[in-house]
This record gives sequence, C-alpha cells and structure tokens, in this order.
Amino acid sequence: MTRSAPRRTVLAAALAAAAGVAAPSAKAADAPRRSAAGGAASAPAAPAPAASAPAGTPAAPARRSKGLVDYHAWTTAADWKKGTGRGTRIAHGPRPGVVVDRAAGTADYHDPHTDRTASWEYAVWTSPEHRLTVPATEVVASWNAHTPPGTWITVELHGRYSDGTSTPWYVMGRWTSGDGDADIRRTSVDDQKDGRSSISTDTFALDDPASGLRLTSYALRLTLHRRPGTDLTPTVWRLGAMGSDLPDRFEVPASTPGKVGRELVVPRYSQEIHKGQYPEYDNGGEAWCSPTSSQMIIEHWGRKPTPEQLSWVNPDYADRQVCHAARYTFDYQYDGCGNWPFNAAYAATYRDLQGVVTRLSCLTDVERLIHVGIPVITSQSFLKTELDGAGYGTAGHLMTVIGFTKDGDVIANDPASPDDKAVRRVYRRREFENIWLRTKRHDANGQVKSGSGGVCYLYFPAKPAPTQHRVLAELGIR
Repeated sequence: MTRSAPRRTVLAAALAAAAGVAAPSAKAADAPRRSAAGGAASAPAAPAPAASAPAGTPAAPARRSKGLVDYHAWTTAADWKKGTGRGTRIAHGPRPGVVVDRAAGTADYHDPHTDRTASWEYAVWTSPEHRLTVPATEVVASWNAHTPPGTWITVELHGRYSDGTSTPWYVMGRWTSGDGDADIRRTSVDDQKDGRSSISTDTFALDDPASGLRLTSYALRLTLHRRPGTDLTPTVWRLGAMGSDLPDRFEVPASTPGKVGRELVVPRYSQEIHKGQYPEYDNGGEAWCSPTSSQMIIEHWGRKPTPEQLSWVNPDYADRQVCHAARYTFDYQYDGCGNWPFNAAYAATYRDLQGVVTRLSCLTDVERLIHVGIPVITSQSFLKTELDGAGYGTAGHLMTVIGFTKDGDVIANDPASPDDKAVRRVYRRREFENIWLRTKRHDANGQVKSGSGGVCYLYFPAKPAPTQHRVLAELGIR
C-alpha cells in the first residue's frame, strides 16, 4: 500500500538530472500538484546582497552532520542588527524579533487562491550574505513568526553561484498563521527558475548538480505585510535556512547504537482515523502524516489548540486537534499539508516553541536529541519489504522518533497506523536509518527514485535547557 506523500521527495529533480532519469510523478513522490504561479512579489526588489555533550549522552559520530549540512539562522537582537531594514525595527525582550516600525511602501497583491486583489503596507528586512560552509545543491528556508489577522510575511532567497553569478530573488513562501477573511492564503510559489536552479514547493535545488555548479552563499529577505492604516505587525523571531550537498547513495554507513536506551512520553495520533474528514485539506487524513506528526510533538511540549480554536471542527471527530493542524499547515498552491517550513512555522505559533527544518547525518544524532528530551520528526520513503513491521510502502512519509530500545532499535510514533493504540512501533535500526538517510532508492518497478537524505523537523522550547542547548548547538542549531 502506498501512502500519500507529504510533499515532493527531496532531491527529486537534482538526482533525476544527475542520474538521467525522470523525476517522480506528482502524487507518487510528493511533487507540486499545480503549476499556477502564486503572484508577483509584493515589495519592490532590493539590491542583491553583496560544547561538549552532557554526561551519559551517546558520543558524537566521527562524521558530523555539519560536514554535509549548513543550517544558519538569525534569532538574536545582535543577529537582527546585522541585517538591513526598510521600515522595520527590532522588538527586544526574551525573544527578540523583527516588526514593522513604519510602512516602507504600499503594494497590491493578487491572491490566486481567493482571486482577490488588496493593497498592503509593507516593511522589509534583508539579512547579510551568509557564506555556506557546505556549497549547496539544495536550500530549504524555515521561520518562526506571529501574524495577527490582517498581517502576513513573505520569505525570499537570493543566492550566489560558485561561478560568481547570482540567482534571482526566489519566493520561499508567503505565510500567515491564519485562515480567515482578513488573511491571504498561505502558499508556495511555482514556476520559479533561472535555467540553472528552480524552486520546488519549499526547496531551492540546482537543476544539474553533476555539472559541479554549487550555491556558495545566500541572503534571505523578509517582507512584513499589514492592512494599510493600521498599527498591526507580524513578529518574526527566527529566520534561517538549511543548505546541503549530499552524495548520491542507495545505502548509508551504519551507526553504532548508544549505550543508553530511552523513550519519551509523546501522544499517539493516527492519521488514518481522519480519512475522509475535511477533504478540502489534501483529501482528508490519509495524507496528513506531516501535521499529525507535528501535533504529536507540539503536545509533547505541553501545548495544544484552545477550545475556541477547535470550535470549527466537528465535535464528533476524535483527536480534533489533528484536523486543526492539517488546516493550518495547508499550502494552497501545493494543495497539501506537507510543506516542511509551514509545519515548522505552525509549531512555532504555540507559546514559546521553536521549529526548524534541517538534516541530520545518522541515528546517533537522533539518539543525542532523544537523550536530552527532544523527539525528532523524520521523512522517509520505502518499499513494504524495506521496513519490517510497517506493513506498507510509501513514496514519502513523516513519522516521529520518540526513543530507542536498549539494543538501539528505533521507537517511532507512526501516524500511518489503523488507530491511536497501534501508533507506537519498533523498527530495526539498520532498516530505518537507511530508508531515512539515503538519497536514491528503487521503486517497486525497479526505477531509480529519490530519498529524503535525512530531512527532519526539530521542535523545541524557545529557551532550551542547558543540555538541550548543547546538543542542538553541536548539531548546528542555535
């Protein structure tokens, strides 16, 4: 049985070009399902921008994830000061962020999903240029923000190639936490390309990585929008991106299990019990692995929607918060709930939570996170025969790693289970690690497809405990 994939499997276009095979089809491997552009950028273009682990924690692997991945973010007042603002200011406090100070201008935005055109005031913050420690074939941006009704944000990326030329400004997402009449519809933007790279839903990817071309640096541009004549403002607390250059691989080296097994207490939710509910959000629960996984981790941290927020959900439905998560992670362009940054941004709408999208290098990285109390949402694709005990195959699926057995096998909350009681699974370490970390695989017909390459969501407190802070920092997250 093939599950509906949460989004385009990572590296599909890049690996297809390198291997000389066709990219996976839309439903089979998470490709964007529509091709209508999401509208022109609403703000005028800006010039191109020129610890040791706690005791008892499993040892860090010899080949760390930072050797393949560069995650960088702007989160502190000092970070925000390094950027260039037009109409923005820094909101100080326990969690510094960027807000609108005054309107830098007004621009029209035609929402392709409501067919409405409206004028919006805007202010712009542009990051300094970040030089990648890993010249990248792919980049995924993510952000944490608060957007009151009548406000929204646009996140864009501009990069510099290894031959000295530059990309255009690419829209990585138009995002709002809301879904009411005062809001736009959150959306990715299709049909963005320059003949050398392109945007697929939420991922910047080089068209032909085999050519040797790489992205060596990038800047992010943040546009804050609000209704004209108001003092409303979005607040952005975190803005970052993960760049990576992974080798083509059908198999990855096996990691050595840590000495300490641990299992975290995480709610268990099945996506399958929501099948047919709210089909306007990606055909109902059958395709809700990403928001279901997100909701499990949000509640692990003691957060959940209020009764008022859930008032729109049919009271007869079980686990109504999963329906809520699906609605508020939904990408109206992709027509699905599996946009990675939209899930991380949704998690961060809950009090004092942060969410990032990154890649890890092995299960030892995950063990270190579990040891300090941070569960990990992983993305993988596999045949039914490749993951013993799953009982299904998938072209792309999210599940939550909540612990490890004493022998090092993976304890996962798998939302592709018939009911909540069946969600907890134990999967063989070697099988799980390979289907998660590989970048190439064969489908049931023997054709070469792509794998996620270790993509994961990390949700953690705005003020992590010291041990959590150390491990996150060692994995490139601050």
